[in-house]
Amino acid sequence: MEIINNFAVLEGGDGSGTTTQLSMLGERLKTLKKPVFFPTFEPTDGQIGLFIRRVLRKEISLEPETLCLLFAADRNEHLHGADGILAHIKKGCLAVSDRYALSSLVYQGIECGDELPRALNSRFPAPELTIFLDIDPETALGRVKGRGSLEIYEHFDFQKRVREKYSSLLEAYRAAGAKVRIIDASKNAREVAEEVWSVISQMPIFST
Repeated sequence: MEIINNFAVLEGGDGSGTTTQLSMLGERLKTLKKPVFFPTFEPTDGQIGLFIRRVLRKEISLEPETLCLLFAADRNEHLHGADGILAHIKKGCLAVSDRYALSSLVYQGIECGDELPRALNSRFPAPELTIFLDIDPETALGRVKGRGSLEIYEHFDFQKRVREKYSSLLEAYRAAGAKVRIIDASKNAREVAEEVWSVISQMPIFST
């Protein structure tokens, strides 16, 4: 498995807190002089990513296979684009993303079957570190419902499958040599943030 050094990813089901934890990590890293931090997310805020978000909000209806293709296209720009992950890493940054290829293997794998997501995402190297924020779907969806309208994947039966699929794929990641850490995301956000930091801070970039 090809690995991108100085790149970490926060993964988890809807309501697991990946966005919150990325924000809290950014606040912590502001107090440090180095490394330079590049926080990012998928879907991105590029044109493809914004279109995907309209689909997720149920504003546009697409075939699952079409959405799978769009996620891969957005990820390719996210990784290889002029302002993408690799460009920032080459400048010496620590890149941390709220979701990456594993999300597609899980979510689109459930919707489309494994073959298409695997084929589309096989060319994307794995991050140096994957942090999975684990939480039972019922608790997670209780958080999500407080935001207002639900997106296409935010219902119990689907999120239950999401958690199960993450579990099996994370084991495969480990077996292939990727570093994986699972954190109990049912704790309060500050407790989770401390655990995220304890893992992130051990990345080699902090000792250079």
